[in-house]
Amino acid sequence: MTDLFNAIGLGLLALLPLTNPPTTVALFLALSKGLSQKEKDTQAFLTSFYVFLIMAVTYYIGAFVMDAFNISIPGLRIAGGGILVIMGLKMLFPPPPQPIVAGASTAEQPTFAFIPLAMPSTAGPGTIAMIISAAATIKNNTLFPPWVLLVAPPLIFILTALILWICLRCSGFIMRIMGQSGIEAISRLMGFLLVCMGAQFAINGSVEVLQTLIDHNAHLLRAQ
Repeated sequence: MTDLFNAIGLGLLALLPLTNPPTTVALFLALSKGLSQKEKDTQAFLTSFYVFLIMAVTYYIGAFVMDAFNISIPGLRIAGGGILVIMGLKMLFPPPPQPIVAGASTAEQPTFAFIPLAMPSTAGPGTIAMIISAAATIKNNTLFPPWVLLVAPPLIFILTALILWICLRCSGFIMRIMGQSGIEAISRLMGFLLVCMGAQFAINGSVEVLQTLIDHNAHLLRAQ
């Protein structure tokens, strides 16, 4: 069980900076103006459900997508690293907020659970790229037993969605406690973490490309 808890902990540490619940909370508060508490709760649940669905589907068909489009793991890591850096920089240096025009009435309020809350605010390109890469490489992982690698991913996705749901349900309380400046501070901190993760992601991919080239040239030299 210790291996399972460790795997879940590592997964949450990797996903939570990407999903960035504080930013989603701030966006949720802006979009849910004028809605009743019941409608807010419904949107919070749908957002969390869509996030779980996106992550689970991405994880389980990731290898198929990579094979279908002939995408290598180093290429995915380099591209994913670039995406993470761009996302992190946007969080570190956010553009001026745009005013949100509320609907004429609550009945006309469109659902915003899938777009933009679930995607791209929470389960965006960076999250998808990381999950696809993890799905493609986890089969070669020797740090954890096979049963842990089978059980941990869906639990990680469920816990991530649950944490997001709790944050959205408590969004009003969180904003009153932390204030807008506190939310922005956490968002910038997570942005910095994303930049660091993206840089490391790209470095790992580049090292793998160089190692492949070195191994290929060494094989040609031995063949001669």
